[in-house]
Amino acid sequence: QVQVAESGGGLVQAGGSLRLSCAASGRTFSNYAMGWFRQPPGKEREFVGQISRTGVNTYYADSVKGRFTISRDSAKNTAYLQMNSLKPEDTAVYNCAATTTINSNSEWEYAYWGQGTQVTVSS
Repeated sequence: QVQVAESGGGLVQAGGSLRLSCAASGRTFSNYAMGWFRQPPGKEREFVGQISRTGVNTYYADSVKGRFTISRDSAKNTAYLQMNSLKPEDTAVYNCAATTTINSNSEWEYAYWGQGTQVTVSS
């Protein structure tokens, strides 16, 4: 089992940057791929990206490719979402989640979720 908790959200102007952190607790962090999802106001939750258990492979939604970067630090049991060139449409509640499924972009494959952190991008 693993527990995760997001932090780092806030208000930022368009074109700015923000880094979200996902701190994990438990003994099996290295066994999980970590995914990031977001839910804009009034919309369905959508996949943002995933980093593999080893940290070697990352996968991103087309909407964030080239702007967002996922990384992980095994020593700190933490995954990160670096967001650059932010746009107003990036405004959403961001969640991190853990899965044992390889290359999963489906929220149904993620068993452990954080509480979410709000990111608001102003124009």
